[in-house]
Amino acid sequence: MTTSPPEEDRDDVRSRIVEAASHLLTDHGASAVTTRGVAQAAGVQPPTIYRLFGDKDGLLDAVAEHVMADFVARKAAEVAASSDRVDPVEDLRDGWFRQVEFGLTHPALFHLFGDPDRVVGSAAAQDGRRVLAERVRRVAATGRLRVEESRAADMLSAAGNGAVRVLLSMPADGVHSPLADDMWRAVATAILTEAPDDPTDAVTATVTAFRAVAPHVSGLSGSERQLLLDWLDRIRTTG
Repeated sequence: MTTSPPEEDRDDVRSRIVEAASHLLTDHGASAVTTRGVAQAAGVQPPTIYRLFGDKDGLLDAVAEHVMADFVARKAAEVAASSDRVDPVEDLRDGWFRQVEFGLTHPALFHLFGDPDRVVGSAAAQDGRRVLAERVRRVAATGRLRVEESRAADMLSAAGNGAVRVLLSMPADGVHSPLADDMWRAVATAILTEAPDDPTDAVTATVTAFRAVAPHVSGLSGSERQLLLDWLDRIRTTG
């Protein structure tokens, strides 16, 4: 008769199962993540998986979260390490292309996170969004952003996800398509600006840069700070 793993071993067993399922997902796709296959790879009995994860969907959720959390943690470390020595625009570009590459090399995981409900409930996905927002904020603070920060992040996400989805639908040699480069140039043109000669662009870039740091301005009350943000948003929208 199979018994539950001892409480002190529970986390270790769970981690071993998730690691085994992660390898199966990465190497062979979601269809390979069967209860029997994962149990055999992890060296446990199938009932253990049901007790720890509920069902296959619960296991897939845990695997997706594990792989994504590891990727996001590395992205966050990159942002922290490059904060003082890398041009924010180059950092944003490199991060975007790494995200696309991750989707192309982890197609099963990409398709799992194609479910909006899964993204909403994923702590790792939300952390990834915060890393992107920080990269965008740093660009805004240099005066190089021509649109509102959340809009820029949305456009970057849409362009990246769309590029991965189309590239994965292509024949095997589709990975050599210039689509990712084309999509980056398109979204960069839409959200970024050089040091502008046009006074209107200069105002927009300056206001956007100040908007990025305005929430942290000291010496203002909460209501005064909110009023300042409202003014900056109005200038940017109407300017």
